[in-house]
Amino acid sequence: MSESASNVVYLAIALIDFVIAGWKCLALLRDRTTTLSLITVNFVASGLVFAMAAPAGYRMLGQLTGVAGFATLPVYLGILTCFSLLHVLTMLWDPRLRQRPAVLRRRVTVWSAAYVAAPAVMVAAFCSADLSGPADPLTFNTDFADEPEIQVFLGIFLATLACATLSTYRRCRTLRPEGARFRRALRSFGTAMLFVFGYVVCSVPAIVLAASGNHALDTVGVLGSTFGSIGALITSYGLSGAAVGAWLRERRDIRALQPLWDLVVAGVDEELAFSVDSARSHRLAWNVGFNLHRRVIEILDGMRALRPWVSPLPAAAVHAAHERETARGAADAPGRSERELQAAATAAALRDAAQRLQAARRAATQRGHAGRPQPPAGPPVALPGEDTPASGERGRLLRVAQALTDPLVATALRDVRIQRSADETADVAGTAETDEGAATDEAAATGEAARTAATAGAAEAAEAAERQ
Repeated sequence: MSESASNVVYLAIALIDFVIAGWKCLALLRDRTTTLSLITVNFVASGLVFAMAAPAGYRMLGQLTGVAGFATLPVYLGILTCFSLLHVLTMLWDPRLRQRPAVLRRRVTVWSAAYVAAPAVMVAAFCSADLSGPADPLTFNTDFADEPEIQVFLGIFLATLACATLSTYRRCRTLRPEGARFRRALRSFGTAMLFVFGYVVCSVPAIVLAASGNHALDTVGVLGSTFGSIGALITSYGLSGAAVGAWLRERRDIRALQPLWDLVVAGVDEELAFSVDSARSHRLAWNVGFNLHRRVIEILDGMRALRPWVSPLPAAAVHAAHERETARGAADAPGRSERELQAAATAAALRDAAQRLQAARRAATQRGHAGRPQPPAGPPVALPGEDTPASGERGRLLRVAQALTDPLVATALRDVRIQRSADETADVAGTAETDEGAATDEAAATGEAARTAATAGAAEAAEAAERQ
């Protein structure tokens, strides 16, 4: 790798590490755990290492200290710091060691002591070496390989790095964590250790040959830095890939829940929202987990507020429409699981309840009684899936949000409207028939009264005639 290419690659990796370190710091403020603290420190140290190891940073540090190759010391100490932290981190991840706290503490203490002692010897050897003259950041190892103190410095560095990377790789291979995403991240983490060990494999023969005055393998030693860079990138993914994936899924879920939020929160009562910015919270790039949890809570509150307006008809219509689809055996009819059918029933019930609420509000406004309309009489109707555990609410609401535009829901709501229209027509007809019957009975009663009166009048006239 040329010097200009090294500047671009190293500084780009440093920027990535600093960005991830800042992100981890925000997470650390919310969840202060030992493992998250180690990961954060690791990314900070890694960013500093690549910033100083870049030829531009390397030469700048040399000019500031007056020793051309001085940057090699903090760079190599930073590398050991990173990989010693990673080794300790995998021990803390090991569920078997966590079950034996005494063994875990002993192993962490022993390895930590070794990782502190090695840099101490390296500092003493480096400071006692003669580093006069210019230094090339990419060929320092082979340029000063003939110095006994640098040989000790490099020997301890490479031996400690080899122990850290191989031990971490072995532990990553034996760990059996729960969760497929974490297992994939751990596998990539172990792969990164092999790439970093490739730096050791390339550097050792080049240094040994250079110590004897032969620089034929100097290019191989420079190639080792490429393996180290690749390993660092894979390590960054291994430590943050699962978290980045979770962040992206949370952002996606916030956007997916937006139509449901608009229906049961914005369309029902804006006071249910956590703040005036709730409608735009899906645009935020930070604190995504909090925004998602807030959105789920707001939607559940909105569903509870709509419950007095929920009717059993839409859910029943969804099941009836699904049975008709199944009976027809339509080739284009999508197969639905029980959970998807439940989500469709919930979506239909919520859309219908929101429509009934809005209609009641319009009617109340026309009557001059704007405000909260009186909900329909009768016992409240439970929404499908109300017994879902809290851990499953996010998935259920996502299915409901997706089902809002399902053709099955539209068909069910159309059937409900037809049924209600028919019921209203029947009620009107029944009322008219009742009124007509009442009018007929009244006329009959009037005629009977007239006949009775006429009969009585005739009888009175006959009696008068007889008296005369």
